[in-house]
Amino acid sequence: MKKIAIIGKPNVGKSSLFNRIAREKDAITSETSGTTRDVKKREIIINDREAILLDTGGFDTSSELFETVTEKALQSAKEADIILYMVDGRRLAEEDDRRRFFQLKKRNPNIALVVNKLDNDKLEEAVWDFESFGIDEIFPISIAHNRKVNRLLGWVYEKLGSTSFKEGSEVLEEDFLLKHTSEVYMDSGKTDMESEINVAIIGRVNVGKSSLLNAITKSDRCVVSPIAGTTIDPIDEIMELDGRKVKFVDTAGIRRRGKIDGIEKFALMRTEAMLERSHIAILVLDATEEFKELDEKIAGLVDKHHLATIIVLNKWDESIYEYEAAVQIIRDKFKFLYFAPIITLSALTHKRVHKLQEQIFSVYANYTQRVPTSKLNRVIENAIIQHSLPAPKGKMLKIYYTTQYDTSPPRVAVVMNHPKLLHFSYQRYLINQFRRAFNFEGSPIILIARAKSQREKKEEIIHNSGFEDGVFKTVEELF
Repeated sequence: MKKIAIIGKPNVGKSSLFNRIAREKDAITSETSGTTRDVKKREIIINDREAILLDTGGFDTSSELFETVTEKALQSAKEADIILYMVDGRRLAEEDDRRRFFQLKKRNPNIALVVNKLDNDKLEEAVWDFESFGIDEIFPISIAHNRKVNRLLGWVYEKLGSTSFKEGSEVLEEDFLLKHTSEVYMDSGKTDMESEINVAIIGRVNVGKSSLLNAITKSDRCVVSPIAGTTIDPIDEIMELDGRKVKFVDTAGIRRRGKIDGIEKFALMRTEAMLERSHIAILVLDATEEFKELDEKIAGLVDKHHLATIIVLNKWDESIYEYEAAVQIIRDKFKFLYFAPIITLSALTHKRVHKLQEQIFSVYANYTQRVPTSKLNRVIENAIIQHSLPAPKGKMLKIYYTTQYDTSPPRVAVVMNHPKLLHFSYQRYLINQFRRAFNFEGSPIILIARAKSQREKKEEIIHNSGFEDGVFKTVEELF
């Protein structure tokens, strides 16, 4: 597919245009300069033509971090088939914009100058100042007021294919049928084995999440910096591993609530949204320092969304722990993630990163597996023999049968006579029995105790009463 790169200085509206074309509030937009730092990708369809849309960070050389952002933005532009160079129409044309534009135009003639923030006819008169860029493809628009975006989309549509777009044709904005296609989980849900495996990388600021994504993808996909909070927007990368598509999402680092400020609040909200759509969470911990209370709270987010989980001890080559001691501390602090495997690695040197890739497929298989009812019931029978059901308040508990009714995560229903009296400790005992009998490493198991439905009760009474032999005229006579 052809790539479309949106580039320009900070705060000219690149992310707003990205959201407009993707028809989704995907990229974080803010008045704060430098909100976008990594390159954000989305597959889109304009009318009947597919493309990959790239939202890049703004051109800024005010610091080492933003120099890296600028380099990545220019690299994306050089690799793109179509370039949308955005400027702020309320400001005079700037020489450095002209210089970059001419350099890019020499490499790629499929470049357009997009003059944003021209909200009315009066403001649009200022577009003459940008004629010094020496190009016919100048598009005065206002994304905030949805003004004249259609003409720009028509030009992009023409460049995506060989069929020319009729400049004077009446095409409604809605006729372009812009739609978002890469988010498979939006359509298929978590249980579709044929969909992408969605993996969220989560952790505190500066534990090495972006470095880990770069190591997995063997690229410089994410901006890496010692500055805490470098990643703001969740950044995703789809790659193929062993014939399966895996989408990795590098989420923004999480701080203590009192230190979360400005756009980081939006980043935290996006992180939660990514977790809702993920199958697996990779919880990244920093092995060079003591584990924090915040690490536990972040792990609580993973537990809240019932995700398959892999715990990664990053920076292991500089670890302050012995392996056994580290594992013991993690098991004590993160008791609710007792099922999660622990992997030690170094994202910086790529040491043991391949072990993480192998673990992802193993954990996903466990997260999506379905165990036959007969095997589950056999485990329950043996469990009751070893440790009989309690009799709370003098009431005898009886389990009729057990069945798995869902996957991702595995959900098991224990159908019994007094479900509200089944103590959580016995539920935990049953879950542990399932884990001993089947491989659920890395996956939570949700066990629900429930009563028989009215239909099941009727069927049982009918069977036991002799109704089938004609003892009663109607079912209703039984009740």
